[in-house]
Amino acid sequence: MLEKIQETAAFIKARMHTRPETAIILGTGLGSLVNEITDAYEINYSEIPNFPVSTVEGHKGRLIFGKLGNKDIMAMQGRFHFYEGYSMKEVTFPVRVMRELGIKTLFVSNAAGGMNPEFEIGDLMIITDHVNFFPEHPLRGKNIDYGPRFPDMSEAYSKELVAHALEIAGEKGIKVRQGVYVGTQGPTFETPAEYKMYRILGGDAVGMSTVPEVIVANHCGIRVFGISVITDLGVEGKIVEVSHEEVQKAADEAQPRMTTIMRELINRA
Repeated sequence: MLEKIQETAAFIKARMHTRPETAIILGTGLGSLVNEITDAYEINYSEIPNFPVSTVEGHKGRLIFGKLGNKDIMAMQGRFHFYEGYSMKEVTFPVRVMRELGIKTLFVSNAAGGMNPEFEIGDLMIITDHVNFFPEHPLRGKNIDYGPRFPDMSEAYSKELVAHALEIAGEKGIKVRQGVYVGTQGPTFETPAEYKMYRILGGDAVGMSTVPEVIVANHCGIRVFGISVITDLGVEGKIVEVSHEEVQKAADEAQPRMTTIMRELINRA
């Protein structure tokens, strides 16, 4: 495993002419943040040895390097999901490669179903914590010496970055929520009973990604900031039939506000 990570990192390093310490994983409908990246160059996932390939609509499948504001960044336009049939090691492989590339801070975004009755479609939720409902743990197996066998998760999402994001949202007049993200394997959207259960357990939003990446980032010593776009509602009385296309549409509409927060936060981080 370590050899594959190092082989992939060496391949990417040979094609990089910047040295970013900040990475972004762009989720469903949020890939247009790359339009903000200047001096950009890219590598398609299909060219990278040992790298999985995105199969989900809206996930383009390329690494993009360049500047966001005054910071060198690396962006994943498209992520990998457990429901696609990938193992957890494959889902989180890019995060371990990021560690080899010198990434110190990771920004993750996703589309999620809101369970907090105060939430509305289109809201941005800054993730303060998560609940892991994936059936396989991304650190299962032989420990890679990027971190301890039993990593601490008491601050999985950087409190400092959350505070900065709230400050930026206030300055820009952008309404944001805060809450706990529940990670599930998918690919089905939740039943009303499941939404109710996750809410009782302390969740504010639910989605099919992010948690494995955040766990591995923490193991690697990479600090994390996460944000969800609430694209549908799992609130009793507000649950309606939902499609992937509707999720993408809601994410696209929220994208300018998310981009503003991300860009400012990355430049202040």
